[in-house]
Amino acid sequence: MADISTVEELALGLSTSERATLASKLLRSLPEFMRDDDDGYAEAMRRRDEFLANPDVGITPEELRRRIAERFDI
Repeated sequence: MADISTVEELALGLSTSERATLASKLLRSLPEFMRDDDDGYAEAMRRRDEFLANPDVGITPEELRRRIAERFDI
C-alpha cells in the first residue's frame, strides 16, 4: 500500500478537475460528524458540481484577489 506522501504527490499531479473530483470523493467518505453544521459542505459540493458542469462559471485567481481587495478595501 502507498504511503500518504506518495498518494499526495500523485494527487497533486492530477488536473484541476480531477483533483476536485478526488477531493469531493474523499470528503464524502468522511463520517457525517466531520462535516459542517452550517451546510458549508453542501454548498461547496453544489459549487463544485456547477464548476465541473460548466468551467466558465469559475474565475481566475487574479479575479478572486481583485474582488477580495475591492470588498475589503485592501
